[in-house]
Amino acid sequence: MKTVKVSLNSIDKVKTFVNDISHYDFDFDLVSGRYVIDAKSIMGIFSLDLSRPIELNIHADGEKLDEVVSLLGKYIVE
Repeated sequence: MKTVKVSLNSIDKVKTFVNDISHYDFDFDLVSGRYVIDAKSIMGIFSLDLSRPIELNIHADGEKLDEVVSLLGKYIVE
């Protein structure tokens, strides 16, 4: 598992983000405070405060993890 911070501060970013990760079989969780939601759920994402970066937990390892992290590079913030 790997945790990164992502910025999903627009409707278009949320839609492309969900579309990008939906192709993978493993789980993705977004964590904002005490809330943990399925990152593949557009409705769940819109229930979060999107004005700040959100933690993304990627439940994968090895080659697939590296592939996902490079794909999500446009959303990842420091």
